[in-house]
Amino acid sequence: MTMKLELPFGNTSVSLNIPDTHTIETVVPTKSHITANPETIILKALQNPISRGRLSEIVQPGERVAILVSDTTRSVPTAILLPPLLNKLLAANVEKENISIIFGLGVHRHQTEEERINIVGLDIYREFQCIDHDKDQCIHLGITSRGTPVEVFRPVVESDIVICTGNIEHHYFAGYTGGLKAVLPGVSSGRSIEANHALMTKEGTTAGNPDCPVRTDLEEAGNILGVDFILNVILNSDKKIVGAMAGHPVKAHRAGTAMVDAMYKHTVEPADIVVVSQGGWPKDIDLFQSHKALEHVKAAVKPGGAIILVAQCSEGLGNTVFEEWINALAGPVEAIERLNNGFLQGGHKAALVGKLALKFTLYLVSDLPPEVARKAYFKPVSSVQEAFDMASADHGPDARVLVVPYGGSTLVTSSSSQSPGFT
Repeated sequence: MTMKLELPFGNTSVSLNIPDTHTIETVVPTKSHITANPETIILKALQNPISRGRLSEIVQPGERVAILVSDTTRSVPTAILLPPLLNKLLAANVEKENISIIFGLGVHRHQTEEERINIVGLDIYREFQCIDHDKDQCIHLGITSRGTPVEVFRPVVESDIVICTGNIEHHYFAGYTGGLKAVLPGVSSGRSIEANHALMTKEGTTAGNPDCPVRTDLEEAGNILGVDFILNVILNSDKKIVGAMAGHPVKAHRAGTAMVDAMYKHTVEPADIVVVSQGGWPKDIDLFQSHKALEHVKAAVKPGGAIILVAQCSEGLGNTVFEEWINALAGPVEAIERLNNGFLQGGHKAALVGKLALKFTLYLVSDLPPEVARKAYFKPVSSVQEAFDMASADHGPDARVLVVPYGGSTLVTSSSSQSPGFT
């Protein structure tokens, strides 16, 4: 007898059959009932902001408003978020020409017009100014207590009101997504982003920690900018909105993280073999993004165990510096040593994957050419079944198996897990 499982892969899925000689545990998000339609959930949040006045009390006629939204690499339902938010602003007598919707690219590539339209919807794209952030067009505002220069995209700085949108889920070095992460890295300079991300090497860096160095730093940067309001949502595994938080940039965010933990944080007994999907498109758009799933399950793998990553990676590796490092360096040890000698955004990903490759056997089920996967410290395979059969041959027919279909958002821990930072 076998157990048949389907794992998200791009916009489709792949099948895996696991013999029942194994001890098998599948970790999926806790079901959260949808209590209302998305617009009602969002409107309720806007009408009941946490530790902040309503938008009608914050925004004055004639003021310029910048709304920060996620780019195409993030599964944020921006087209659903924006209409209620824009209606509230228009009701407060803010003129359309004074509202800018700014896509936070961080260090990601610029988007096509089609991608921008898909994010906000055609009507909003036609009626409002919608622009990509440019990391080379930023204004210096100050320095955080940890030494990060706060340099923010000029149109954001020149706005009177700044509103951050996004969704909240676990993040391997920022604790959680959402909140003021829309500012840093979202609409910041390359210099700001690199300084902030370098803090991931510090103690306390772990998914699910709202007080980790990176988040503490980026929230200080958001405070220096002066963010006025956030609107964040929580999605279930079907990418449907089940909750929304609005108001104070930090306090509203923390209310959302509590809901995320209840849905997505699970404690398990460590396994010999972990099969994890990043969760399909757009989460598995490239290897740079898909690596997050490895970080979310690493505490659930026995030393010397195997992790099988299922991620389509339709846009390849996803970062030029990451690609340069894996092509130029001899292997994981050299990547780790290079990062320890000086943090470099993009290169850090090679070192993080390398660190995992030294502890576990990594398999990659993707559309990447085998030689590319191999250079990135994975064993390339043609299917998830092939990878599992190879891992099962190594660990035996009674090996404990953990399957995590939505690893990009599910945080799996064990009672002995520790995440002291990068070592």
